[in-house]
Amino acid sequence: MEPDWKCLARLVRSHSATFYLGSLLFPKAERQGAWAVYAACRMGDEAVDGPGGGWEALSAWWEGVERAYAGRPLAEWEVGLAWALERWAIPLEAFAHMKEGFLTDLGPVRLKTEAELLRYCYQVGGTVGRMMAAVAGGEGAEGEAIALGQAMQLTNILRDVGEDLGRNRVYLPEALLARYGVCLEDLRAGRITPGYRDLMAHLEAQARALYRTGLKGLPRLRVGKAAIALAALQYQGILDKLKRMGYQNLSRRAHLKPWERLWLLPEAYRLARTGE
Repeated sequence: MEPDWKCLARLVRSHSATFYLGSLLFPKAERQGAWAVYAACRMGDEAVDGPGGGWEALSAWWEGVERAYAGRPLAEWEVGLAWALERWAIPLEAFAHMKEGFLTDLGPVRLKTEAELLRYCYQVGGTVGRMMAAVAGGEGAEGEAIALGQAMQLTNILRDVGEDLGRNRVYLPEALLARYGVCLEDLRAGRITPGYRDLMAHLEAQARALYRTGLKGLPRLRVGKAAIALAALQYQGILDKLKRMGYQNLSRRAHLKPWERLWLLPEAYRLARTGE
């Protein structure tokens, strides 16, 4: 059964310009595999945050994942995932760990330590790295792929602090809030204190370190080095903007303009060649 690639491409493009632009640098089959993986992951996210999201919707998504792995897909995204599974050894365990992260998102979310934060970043970001490493032929680079996925998810968290507060989700660990003297009342009031900026700078440094680790795996990918590099550069560009904004992320959202994304293409190809 051939997936509806136009449908899956629209889904990717509508939800993530970053991922879509990067995917265009893959060869055709791997590009389609990337779309299939993204669509499956995105439908899980929609089961939590989309219309009618909740436990029942998340359970239905997981049943769709299991159908795809059993070769009995129903929904279009399941057909895409089943197609990808015929070609690449995408670990079911990665989807299972992702589901654990989505269960956390059903909330309310309160994380106590940085270790919990990094575990969550693995569950909903590092798992995507594992899946994409399979598609890109990254044997021996799974650790780096996980680190890159964690870095991207941590970037999302830093970008979306204000948005997440509105959903009763606080991914900033309680231990760090206490260390830097940041209270939830300040965040809810939109107050960017010196302590809050220091906390953001600390987590930004953590994300940068994960990017450095993750990008070291590029040389071991069979295909798609520039695609992965471009996605990583775009996310690092969001960190750059966030820093220039003085970490004003409680009422604003850092993002890249289309021309800024395209401007990164030469650097992505350089990274693909050198890995550093």
